[in-house]
Parts: sequence; C-alpha cells; structure tokens
Amino acid sequence: MNADDPLLAVHAFAGGTRRYRMVGGDFRPQGPPPSLEDVLAKMGQEWREVKGGSIFFWIAVVIALIFLWTVWFTVQPEETGVVQRFGKVVRTVGPGLHFKLPFRVETVRRVPTARVLKEEFGFRTAVRSSGERTIYSDSKAYKSESLMLTGDLNVIDVEWIIQYRIEDPVRFLFNVKDARKTIRDVTEAVMRRVVGNRLGSDVLTVARVEVSSEAKEEIQQILTEYETGVRLVTVELQDVTPPDAVKPAFNEVNEARQDKERTINQAQEQANKEIPKARGVAAQSISEAEGYALERVNRAKGEAERFNAILEEYTRAPEVTRRRLYLESLADFLAEMKGVYIVDSDQKALVPWLPLEPGAKALVEGGKP
Repeated sequence: MNADDPLLAVHAFAGGTRRYRMVGGDFRPQGPPPSLEDVLAKMGQEWREVKGGSIFFWIAVVIALIFLWTVWFTVQPEETGVVQRFGKVVRTVGPGLHFKLPFRVETVRRVPTARVLKEEFGFRTAVRSSGERTIYSDSKAYKSESLMLTGDLNVIDVEWIIQYRIEDPVRFLFNVKDARKTIRDVTEAVMRRVVGNRLGSDVLTVARVEVSSEAKEEIQQILTEYETGVRLVTVELQDVTPPDAVKPAFNEVNEARQDKERTINQAQEQANKEIPKARGVAAQSISEAEGYALERVNRAKGEAERFNAILEEYTRAPEVTRRRLYLESLADFLAEMKGVYIVDSDQKALVPWLPLEPGAKALVEGGKP
C-alpha cells in the first residue's frame, strides 16, 4: 500500500512496478498494462515455487506408503512366519496379522508347517483338483527314479510316494541348502538299498509293507541326523511292476504261482477236514478200547473172586459143590439148545427128540407123541 494515498497499491514484479487504485471495493490497475515478458516472467516464478512444494509433498506420500506397506504382513492358517533381521532369524510367528521393521530391515519367509507335503517318485501328478479325475504324467520320463536292482539281480519298476510335515521351520530353511532336494535324494538312496536287499518276487508280492516300514525308519533317522526339521508321515509303495519288456513272462509266472497257491490252499482245506475227522475216529477207538479193557479187567476180577468163593465152599463140601457146579454148567449148556436127541444103547428103539422149548411135545418110540 502507498502510505501517501491509502487508495493506491503498488505491485512489484520482474521488470518494474505497477500501481493499483481502490475503485468500488476492487483494486484496478493504474497506468499502462504490463508487457508480455513481464507476465511470462511472473508466471514462471510462481510455477517454480508451486512445483517445488508439490515434489516434496509427493515424495513424503510415497515414503509413507512404502512404510505402511512394508511394516505389516499376514501369515496364512497353515503357515508359520520366520522373521529375519538383516538375514538373522529373530523370531517365528503364527497365523494372523503381524508387524515388522520396514524398508526390508526385517523380512519374512512363510513355511507351510501345518500342511502335509508330498514327494512322488517314478511318476508325477499332472492334474489333481476337486471334482476332476486325477491324471498322471508319462511315467517313462521318470524311469531313472523307479528302475531298481533287487537282491536276486532282477530289475523291477517301483513307484512310491512319501508324505511329511515341517516340524521346525528354522531348521528346514537354514540347516540344509535345499531341503526338498535333500529329502528326495535321501529317500531314493534308502529305497534302492532296501529293495536291493530283497528278492524281486518278494518286493512284487508279500514284502511291500515291510519295504515301506523299513524305508520310513531309515529315512527318518537320516533326516533327523541332518537336522532338517522334517517328520515323515508315511512311505507308501504305489505300483511295483516288472519292466515292460518282461511283463508277459512275469504274468505267466504269476499265474503259475497263483495256481500253485490255489492248489496248496485246496490241499490245506482238505487236510483241515480230514485230520480232525481222523483224530476223532482215533479218539473214539481209543476210548472204546479203554472201556473194553476196563470191562475185561473188571470181569476177570469178578471171575477170580467168584472162583475163590467157590473154592472156599468146595473145601467145605466137595461133593455138594461138585454136583452143583455140574448142574449149573449143564443148565447153561441146555439153555442155548432147542432140542436134544437121546441115544440109549440098552434100548432097541430110538427116542429121537427131547423138546426143551416151552409148549413142545416130545416124540416117543414109534414116532408118536
């Protein structure tokens, strides 16, 4: 404002000044208008002032966004977060929202500790989604994993899987360089050794469970010694077959082996029927023989006691006892006869028949009753 005239205002700009007078409440320029160069110089000066302030503002906004973006992180329900500060592990966190130092001072690595992980050997699963049929990739590309030499120098094709959990995420991440490759190498080496110690026919048929159990124990022992932080859930043989070149011959051998087993089972079934039956008959014969022996012994003892009793009576009355024994013997003899023919040397005629049955009539001399 001009001190001499309160209605005047002076505006200084590059190249000079300009006077303004208050007219109707507004300042109106006095004198000639500024030149084009003056206007452009004024606009350039104002733009430089405004542009400098905007750059600092947006830089501050970007820094704030980066700070907010790098200060928090989330861990999924199946995961455990391992927080590193300049590469050193400082803590582990569970599922949920967490905070850390920004600008990559602290970094987070997420490990699926609550999930069952799987490794496949000799094949790969190409498609595995809900509602769709599982499709496997061409197993010929993985023959180097599945072809093994058995103890009887035969080659078989073994496909298997392992399932495991990560129990210690820190050991899993930092104790070995590549934990997944280590697990696969250890598993393949142990499986080849276990299969190589058995006959091929056993691995193909009856020893599958034993191979899985032994391999699981040895793999877990080695992984524990390596401090990988991994706990095996299962080791399972999927498909054990001979190589494609010998499959027809192997199928014939299997059919012959099955016929052999079926014949053995039938013979065993028949033996299970006949042997108990024969044992029963033998036990029955033995029981009957023991009963007969007991009966004969008891009867002999009775006869001996009876003879002793008769002997005692005979010594007292020999004649009477002799006669009684004669009559008893004759009665026992005649009791089994139906009739007797009597021949008398003093008679001329024959009395041919003496009936002994009740109600029968005897024939007398001349054939008349």
